[in-house]
Amino acid sequence: MFIEKLEAAQEKNNSLVCVGLDPNIDKINELDIGLDDWLMAIVDATAPHVCAFKPQIAYFAALNAEDELADIIDYIHDNYPHVPVILDAKRGDIGSTAAQYASEAFDRYDADAVTVNPYMGGDTLQPYSERADKGVVVLCKTSNAGSGELQNLTLDNGHKLFEQVAINANQNWNDNNNLLLVVGATYPEELKSIRKLAGNMPFLIPGIGAQGGDVQATLSAGLRPDGKGLIISSSRGIIYAGNTAENFESAAQKACAELQQLINNHR
Repeated sequence: MFIEKLEAAQEKNNSLVCVGLDPNIDKINELDIGLDDWLMAIVDATAPHVCAFKPQIAYFAALNAEDELADIIDYIHDNYPHVPVILDAKRGDIGSTAAQYASEAFDRYDADAVTVNPYMGGDTLQPYSERADKGVVVLCKTSNAGSGELQNLTLDNGHKLFEQVAINANQNWNDNNNLLLVVGATYPEELKSIRKLAGNMPFLIPGIGAQGGDVQATLSAGLRPDGKGLIISSSRGIIYAGNTAENFESAAQKACAELQQLINNHR
């Protein structure tokens, strides 16, 4: 089960950090290193300090690098089998198409979890959530500045749209107890509200680092009493912490360890 694997990794590595793998080919080319080698180096440097890795499929697809995506997921599974992989795809479509997206994530790439968009309704999540051993990470309150344009709309029942997503995920969509929510660190008050509505459901937290989310505010608003319940994701602030062939690995390791320690100091 994904959530059990996630929480075991959090215990083993004493970490809530998730490293996003978003390959920018211009930055990588400056290092005079191949994509596969860069990905493996970043994973090796940060693996002792993380609870998950999160490759973003768009970065790989834009480079025609789907093979490299499959390779790095296999590499993580082979070398760090206790660390789960979340495929960041944000898929959302009708059930028959969603079934193909689920197969892509879980069969083609062998990801442990995938991010999905619930906008078309709970039935579109079923092809993912019926895979009881996999995680389904549902967009709820995203970290981008324009998220409130739709997500903060007030419904007839008085709830904001993002709150209704949290309620539905917790009460109606989670038959296999394998759903998680995406909640941006840039909105700590909304995070606090979602924690009340979603119970103990784990949250994937983007927005720390480059987007300006505050670690202490995030932990205060969303952490469970057991010190878990959050997956705090950082991509650019870690993987591009160094900019030379000599320091990119050590800088990534240092940035990841510092974020791990910062989080642990507040929980």
